[in-house]
This record gives sequence, C-alpha cells and structure tokens, in this order.
Amino acid sequence: MMRDNSRGSAWSNLPEGVFALFCIQIFSTLSFSVLYSTLVLYMNGSLGLSTTLANSIMGVFVAFNYALHLLGGYLGGRFFSYRSLFCIGMGAQVLGCVFLASVSAEFLYYGLAAFLTGSGLNVTCVNCMLTQRFTPTDTRRENAFLYNYAGMNIGFFIGFSLSGYFQLLHNYQRLFLFSSVGNLLALFICLYNWKALADVGTAHARNTSTQQSRLFWLGMAAVVCLPIALSHLLHFADFANRLVLITGVLMLVVVYKLAGQQTTAEARSKLYAFGVLMLAGTAFWTLFQIGPMGLTYFIAYNVERSWMAMTIPPQWFQNINTICIVVGGPAMSFILTRLRARGVNINIPLQFSMALVLIGLAFALMPVGIATANAQGLVSPFWVLLSFVLQSAGELLISPIGYAMIGALVPGSLQGVMMGMWMLSTGVGATLSSYSSNWMTMGQTSVDPVLTNAGYAHVFLNLGLMAMAVGLILYLFAGRIKQWMDEKSKAQTLKTGSVVLNH
Repeated sequence: MMRDNSRGSAWSNLPEGVFALFCIQIFSTLSFSVLYSTLVLYMNGSLGLSTTLANSIMGVFVAFNYALHLLGGYLGGRFFSYRSLFCIGMGAQVLGCVFLASVSAEFLYYGLAAFLTGSGLNVTCVNCMLTQRFTPTDTRRENAFLYNYAGMNIGFFIGFSLSGYFQLLHNYQRLFLFSSVGNLLALFICLYNWKALADVGTAHARNTSTQQSRLFWLGMAAVVCLPIALSHLLHFADFANRLVLITGVLMLVVVYKLAGQQTTAEARSKLYAFGVLMLAGTAFWTLFQIGPMGLTYFIAYNVERSWMAMTIPPQWFQNINTICIVVGGPAMSFILTRLRARGVNINIPLQFSMALVLIGLAFALMPVGIATANAQGLVSPFWVLLSFVLQSAGELLISPIGYAMIGALVPGSLQGVMMGMWMLSTGVGATLSSYSSNWMTMGQTSVDPVLTNAGYAHVFLNLGLMAMAVGLILYLFAGRIKQWMDEKSKAQTLKTGSVVLNH
C-alpha cells in the first residue's frame, strides 16, 4: 500500500501525506473522467435516451458537480474531518458506479445522484488535505500542488483511455466496474494513511469527541438526503438546468450588490471587474464544456476515426487536451514571463480576451474541416486535433489565472464566497453547453454525417463567432477593467497570475 516513506526520492523533501494524496488524486479522478467522456454516449446508445435528454442530463451532471464543491467546503472541517468526508465521498462514487454498471435506465438516476454526491464533496477535501500539510510560509506548497495537478491529469488520461477501449467493445458494465475499483483504491490509500492526513487547525479538529460525534451525524443526515434530492432533480433535467441558470443570474446580482456595499471606491471597482471577468469566464466555459456533449457526438459519427487497422474511440480525442495542458502549462508560463520581461503588457483582462478568441477559433474553424469532408461525409481528425489544441491554449489562459484573480480583486472576508461563485460559473457554462449541444442536433433523425454536417457547421460557426465577439469586446474594454483593478497593485497582480499559471 502507498505510504509516504519514500526516502531518497523527490517526495522525501515533502511532508508526510503528500505522496499519498498524489496517488489518491490519480484514482479518484479516474472515475470522473470516465463519466465525463462517456456518459452521453452511454445514455444515448445503450439506454436509448434521446440526444436532447442525454445532453440535458449531462449539463446537469457537470453543473452540479461544480456547485457541490461549495457544500464540500462547508461540511469538511466542520461536520467532518476532510479525510472522513473524502472516504464517504469515495463510498458514494463506488455505489454510483455499481448502479451505472447495471446498464439500466431505472438505475441511471440513482447512479448519477450517488456519484455526484461523492464527486461534488471530495474535490475540496483533497485540496484542503494537501494545503494543510504545509505551514503558511512553506514554499514547497507550490511543488506539491504541481505534483497533484499532474496526478489529476494522469487520472484523466487513464480514464479517457479506458473509456475509449470499452466503448469500442460496447461493454459499459465492465467500464463502470473498473471505475469503481479506482475509487476503492483511493479509499484504501486514504485509510492506510489515515494518521498522516489528519485535519490541522480546523474547527472539527478543535472540537471535543462528543461535539465531533454530534456534528458527524448531523452531517451524515445532510449527505444521505443529498442523493435523494439530486435523483429527483436529474429526473427533471430541464427544470434543473433552468434552476442553475437562475442561480447564475442571482449570483451576478449578488456580486454587484456586494460591490455597492464596499466602503471604498477601490474595493467597489475591483468587485465590478470581478463581475465582468466572471461573465467572460462563463462564456468561455459554455464552449469548453461542449466537449463531453455535442462535440463528442460529432466525433463519434462525423469524424474519420479509422487509422491503420484500428478505430480510434471518441474518448481518446479528449487526451489531446490532457497532453496539451501538461506540456503547454510550463511552456505558456515561460512565454508570458519572457514577454513581460521585455515590457509587453499581458494583463488579466487581455488574457481572458485571448482565451475567448482562441476557443472561438477552435469552433469557427470546424466548418472549414466539414467543408472538406470525404464522400461519406467524414471529417479529417486533424480538425478535431486543431480544435482541442486551441481550446487547451485558451484554458491555460483563463482557468489557472481565475483563482489568482480572486486573491487580487476580492476582499479577504468575501474570498470564500467569490471562490464558490467562480466555480459555479463553470457549472452555468455547462448548462449553456447542453443547450448549445441540443442546438447542434435539433431536428436530426439520422446520424449519417452527409445529412448532419450542415447542422454542426452552422452551430460551430455561430458559437465560434460569438465567443470571438465577446473576446473582442473584452479587449476593447480591457483598459477600463484594468483601471477598476487598480493600477497601483497591477504589478503584484500580474506577478501572482504568472506564478499560478505555472501550477
């Protein structure tokens, strides 16, 4: 079993528990990557759900996964220790995978609800357990998060690869059971390293054993009720998606209301800038989250996937993003650092606008590939490769910098709330992605690419142009947003952004 006693290795300079969390990250991520890349094909192909319903359920699944990180952060460290809540979450994911392995529409909603309960709660737990291994001034924290980020991408790579292999065999039952094994391994690693992963400085750790027991059972009541509520919401996917959108609008209203309540003009301006950039982020995630929905359908039926003597499964194309992030992260950080050293002003609003233009190009160029399809209507995989590379470049410009942006723009007393809102904006984007994916397949009664290419090309072009238009508008107002962000702290903000982009 994996315990942190690897002396003489790169891990020996890191606190006890860090290597265990690296391994936990790999196996806990694996099962989510399986569902992320396969769920729409499973629902549409094996369960016979309509494309529209499958997209709607997938939108709810991704949106709620991000929204529940807030609940995980609230329950962990208060009602549970982070290690306890993580183990409960892994147990819920195992149960969810077993339900899904029944390959039954009857158990689909129970499986997704149980899995969401686990995946929504445990992501915050892993990050909190990791950061607690270090003192506030310990510079080794950055390396630890870099390793953990690498572990997450390893988990995604394995999950996407397994998904593609079993999807070719149409053996979803074995795929979901293999996913549950990954969750069990993560659970066992956590239990084996139980002492090394103890809470440090949390309210839970300061409570007496009697208080801990009482809060544990109160928390368990909430956890048990959660999959019941999620199951009902998943049954009414359209209502759940509308609920997410309404929450997103209210979230924006809250941001600007809080901005108006600030006592200084500087604090108000920074929150206004945060609200604008959060809107830009939502636009980006709306296109990015099309990957596991409409883009997956397009790859499955409209792309030439034969290579030599084998057929490339749709899920394997998702690994392009994984590889680009691992390789491109350090490369982009190096490029941006060199540009800034030469006096080129790359600020946060400019990075966001560049990200939107890149992801807009990723979709706007797809109709060019569709126009050059072969006689069967199949598009060259080169265009999908180019699309994922451009999407990944945009992700590197907007995703890591978003977390640094919160520290630079939001007062300390509001950072927890605004972090949750930033994460929830990704969920709002996923809901909008489900509508966009349904737009692609609207009116289609066949999967023949000759008949469906025109519909995909129309939607890809419109989405791409809209994203580039938003990016251009953001670029035009970048100067004003920079003023809101406070010129005096600009240098420190950019420095923070550069550091985070490395990790």
